[in-house]
Amino acid sequence: MSQCYLFVHFKERSTPDGEQVYFSISRDGLRWEAVNDGSPVLWTYYGTRGVRDFTIVRHPITGRFYIVATDLSIAYGVRRHRTDFWEHAGTQGSTSLSVWESDDLVHWTEQRLANVEGKNEHFGCVWAPDALWDPEKEAFLLHWSSSAESDGFARKRIFCSYTKDFRDFSEPEVLYEEEAEIIDSAMYEQDGMYYLFYKGGVPCRVRLVEGETPRGPFHTVQAFDRSMDAVEDGLYEAPTAVRLEDGRWALFIDYYGAHGAEQGYVPFLSDDLKSGEFRRADTDFSFPYHFKHGTILTITEEEYARLKDHDWTDPGFVEFFS
Repeated sequence: MSQCYLFVHFKERSTPDGEQVYFSISRDGLRWEAVNDGSPVLWTYYGTRGVRDFTIVRHPITGRFYIVATDLSIAYGVRRHRTDFWEHAGTQGSTSLSVWESDDLVHWTEQRLANVEGKNEHFGCVWAPDALWDPEKEAFLLHWSSSAESDGFARKRIFCSYTKDFRDFSEPEVLYEEEAEIIDSAMYEQDGMYYLFYKGGVPCRVRLVEGETPRGPFHTVQAFDRSMDAVEDGLYEAPTAVRLEDGRWALFIDYYGAHGAEQGYVPFLSDDLKSGEFRRADTDFSFPYHFKHGTILTITEEEYARLKDHDWTDPGFVEFFS
């Protein structure tokens, strides 16, 4: 049976419907189609009432699915009240993540908020979660970007915590940091090595480091830096990747150097993460619209059909947001 793919993402809009949960599906990871005619499949009702920067994972033991996202609405919340909305959100933002759970990808629990802040550190924000199953711990290594009180919220670093259920979390620790601010971590395993994409460094761009364990230590993959030489510094972020059925890796990085709906993911392809060599591959991919900061989950043909055929109508959200 061929593997298929689910992309969970949001849309960059100035209206609240953009910062909700969107699904798109693909049979090959190259050609994508919208679920629910390109409308949200899940809505936020708590916290900031907006979400960005998704990850979706499948629990390898229970089979349960989790969507985890940044609790942040720029369109609905901060932008309406401040001109320095990004700076404010980065130092006085939510320290919780939005979480949904499902056993079949179409019936989801109501959104809940999960506070990952521990006893030893106060965060200015909790952004861009990503999670990787650690078989030795039999738990997910959840990692995210935060500024922290310990350095006066001077720069964002990548923090991490272990969780089995996205309800209880170990005390947060620094997973990876540099002298410059870094954000938007995404980690993958290949042949016993762990590869961590992120945005940061000087100049600020998407980067790749590798380590022998999911906790590091990590070392720069120089060839990836060379692959990114043609990508304009400071205008791309939010790397996310998936291994296709033919063994190649598809990497998507989010271009935000345009206004509104013109922002979105740009695709790259590589034969091997270890090589660090990626080529831009716009003509190999097709999208129904511009996807924003999300994650791809490998799914079965049966799950693909279930997502495609499900009736996602939710009349309740209209009244709530009116």
